[in-house]
Amino acid sequence: MSFTPETLQRQWQTLRLIPRHPRRISATDLHAQLSAEGYKIAKRTVERDLQTLSSIFPLVADERAKPYGWSWHQDAPAFDLPGLSNSEALTLLLAREHLASLLPASTMAQLRPHFRMAESKLDALGEHSGAADWMDKVRVIPATQPLLAPRIDADIQATINDALLLGKQIQVCYRKRDADADETYPIHPLGLVQRGQVLYLVCTIKTYPHLRLLALHRIQTAAALEQALTRPADFNLDAYLESGTFGWLPGPAIRLEVAFTAEVAAHLEETPLADDQIMTPLSDGRVKVTATVRETLQLRWWLQGFGDAVEVLSPPAMLQQQAETARRLANRYNQGEA
Repeated sequence: MSFTPETLQRQWQTLRLIPRHPRRISATDLHAQLSAEGYKIAKRTVERDLQTLSSIFPLVADERAKPYGWSWHQDAPAFDLPGLSNSEALTLLLAREHLASLLPASTMAQLRPHFRMAESKLDALGEHSGAADWMDKVRVIPATQPLLAPRIDADIQATINDALLLGKQIQVCYRKRDADADETYPIHPLGLVQRGQVLYLVCTIKTYPHLRLLALHRIQTAAALEQALTRPADFNLDAYLESGTFGWLPGPAIRLEVAFTAEVAAHLEETPLADDQIMTPLSDGRVKVTATVRETLQLRWWLQGFGDAVEVLSPPAMLQQQAETARRLANRYNQGEA
């Protein structure tokens, strides 16, 4: 077989597309992905590449059922060309610290070989290099109360990711939050959205056109189907989110006026609410903050989080809503005392 730069590039990309065990990918799907990336080859060429590469790299062929699946050995070290630079290794390890509370454990597990590679890179530099002990000199503190991510089955997430990539349908068994039993049906996966620690799948179900959200941790099983998904002609993920799907109720822009205690207002000097923010000292020692923002539930909850350190002055509708919330809260605590 003739060896050319094109062959090297194709085989290297093939190695990139093969998942780590227990996930697997067939020669048919590899051929489809390589073709989508511009490689004009036959499926037989992919099969020959796999046989050649498996004699050099720790690749595993699962021949228990057709189509046969290929994967990297579970303990195979991660590698890439070119190798990691010092700064890239540091970035990977910092990302691990930051993402640990945001990503499901299954996702972090998929990244573990890359983190180990970054650790090995820094260890090889020696303790006097400055970079090796960088991780002891930096910390990431979450801005909000940290929550644990719900558990997601690694195989289920892998099936969903592959279906999104290949544009295929999935058969899922799903249990709603308050349901007593599971439901099984085919879905058309359209997008993944992470809100806080929860991953949601945007999809349509069966032949219905309505968009639905499925929490990945509530999916009990997921099986890939050969049928291509049907994508709504006018679907746009950003437009879908802006429609208020997640309950943030994006409203019109408002001119917000709030009075903060001086201590609370101080952080808004360096991290303003908006480009047009104005801060004005008040006679009682507080600071009035005026800014143009979008009216959302997220804004309301953020303001409520400051308790009595903030007072909404305008617009009137938001003032009334915050006041009513405060009254209900006061009544609840007063009843508790009684």
